[in-house]
Amino acid sequence: MPLKPHVLAIALALAGPVIAQPADPAGNADCKAEEAAIERNMDLARSKGQMLHRQRLAEALATLQARCKTLDPAQTRAARIEALEQVIRDLRQELNRAEEQLRNLKN
Repeated sequence: MPLKPHVLAIALALAGPVIAQPADPAGNADCKAEEAAIERNMDLARSKGQMLHRQRLAEALATLQARCKTLDPAQTRAARIEALEQVIRDLRQELNRAEEQLRNLKN
Protein backbone atom coordinates (compact mmCIF):
# COMPACT_ATOMS: atom_id res chain seq x y z
CA MET A 1 0.00 0.00 0.00
CA PRO A 2 1.72 3.26 -1.12
CA LEU A 3 1.97 6.16 1.30
CA LYS A 4 -0.14 9.18 0.57
CA PRO A 5 1.57 12.61 0.44
CA HIS A 6 -0.29 13.89 3.50
CA VAL A 7 0.91 10.94 5.59
CA LEU A 8 4.48 11.78 4.64
CA ALA A 9 3.93 15.45 5.47
CA ILE A 10 2.58 14.55 8.92
CA ALA A 11 5.45 12.15 9.54
CA LEU A 12 7.98 14.79 8.55
CA ALA A 13 6.34 17.41 10.73
CA LEU A 14 6.17 15.12 13.76
CA ALA A 15 9.71 13.84 13.27
CA GLY A 16 11.02 17.38 13.03
CA PRO A 17 11.94 17.90 16.69
CA VAL A 18 14.34 14.95 16.59
CA ILE A 19 16.10 16.23 13.48
CA ALA A 20 18.84 18.78 14.10
CA GLN A 21 17.81 22.24 12.95
CA PRO A 22 20.30 23.71 10.45
CA ALA A 23 21.72 27.11 11.36
CA ASP A 24 21.81 28.41 7.79
CA PRO A 25 19.00 30.16 5.89
CA ALA A 26 18.53 27.04 3.74
CA GLY A 27 16.97 25.41 6.81
CA ASN A 28 14.40 28.20 6.86
CA ALA A 29 13.68 27.50 3.19
CA ASP A 30 13.10 23.84 4.05
CA CYS A 31 10.68 24.87 6.78
CA LYS A 32 8.83 27.15 4.36
CA ALA A 33 8.60 24.33 1.81
CA GLU A 34 7.27 21.86 4.39
CA GLU A 35 4.82 24.49 5.62
CA ALA A 36 3.56 25.11 2.09
CA ALA A 37 3.15 21.37 1.49
CA ILE A 38 1.12 20.92 4.68
CA GLU A 39 -1.04 23.95 3.83
CA ARG A 40 -1.75 22.50 0.36
CA ASN A 41 -2.72 19.19 1.95
CA MET A 42 -4.96 21.05 4.41
CA ASP A 43 -6.73 22.79 1.54
CA LEU A 44 -7.17 19.47 -0.25
CA ALA A 45 -8.55 17.79 2.88
CA ARG A 46 -10.89 20.75 3.46
CA SER A 47 -12.17 20.56 -0.12
CA LYS A 48 -12.90 16.84 0.30
CA GLY A 49 -14.67 17.40 3.63
CA GLN A 50 -12.04 15.47 5.57
CA MET A 51 -12.24 17.60 8.70
CA LEU A 52 -10.42 15.22 11.05
CA HIS A 53 -7.57 14.85 8.59
CA ARG A 54 -7.45 18.63 8.10
CA GLN A 55 -7.33 19.12 11.86
CA ARG A 56 -4.41 16.70 12.18
CA LEU A 57 -2.60 18.57 9.42
CA ALA A 58 -3.26 21.85 11.25
CA GLU A 59 -1.67 20.35 14.36
CA ALA A 60 1.31 19.19 12.30
CA LEU A 61 1.59 22.69 10.83
CA ALA A 62 1.56 24.25 14.29
CA THR A 63 4.29 21.84 15.38
CA LEU A 64 6.35 22.68 12.32
CA GLN A 65 5.92 26.41 12.84
CA ALA A 66 6.95 26.10 16.48
CA ARG A 67 10.01 24.11 15.48
CA CYS A 68 11.00 26.47 12.69
CA LYS A 69 9.90 29.65 14.48
CA THR A 70 8.75 31.00 11.13
CA LEU A 71 6.25 33.45 12.59
CA ASP A 72 6.56 36.24 15.11
CA PRO A 73 4.12 36.20 18.05
CA ALA A 74 1.66 38.67 16.47
CA GLN A 75 1.48 36.62 13.27
CA THR A 76 1.16 33.41 15.25
CA ARG A 77 -1.82 34.77 17.17
CA ALA A 78 -3.44 36.08 13.97
CA ALA A 79 -2.78 32.77 12.24
CA ARG A 80 -4.35 30.83 15.12
CA ILE A 81 -7.40 33.09 15.06
CA GLU A 82 -7.77 32.63 11.29
CA ALA A 83 -7.29 28.87 11.62
CA LEU A 84 -9.94 28.62 14.33
CA GLU A 85 -12.35 30.75 12.34
CA GLN A 86 -11.79 28.45 9.36
CA VAL A 87 -12.42 25.39 11.54
CA ILE A 88 -15.70 26.95 12.69
CA ARG A 89 -16.73 27.66 9.09
CA ASP A 90 -15.83 24.10 8.05
CA LEU A 91 -17.72 22.56 10.96
CA ARG A 92 -20.78 24.68 10.24
CA GLN A 93 -20.68 23.60 6.61
CA GLU A 94 -20.34 19.96 7.67
CA LEU A 95 -23.22 20.39 10.13
CA ASN A 96 -25.40 21.90 7.39
CA ARG A 97 -24.65 18.92 5.15
CA ALA A 98 -25.50 16.46 7.93
CA GLU A 99 -28.75 18.30 8.72
CA GLU A 100 -29.68 18.21 5.03
CA GLN A 101 -29.02 14.47 4.89
CA LEU A 102 -31.14 13.99 8.00
CA ARG A 103 -34.01 16.00 6.50
CA ASN A 104 -33.80 13.89 3.34
CA LEU A 105 -33.93 10.67 5.36
CA LYS A 106 -36.95 11.85 7.34
CA ASN A 107 -38.91 12.77 4.19
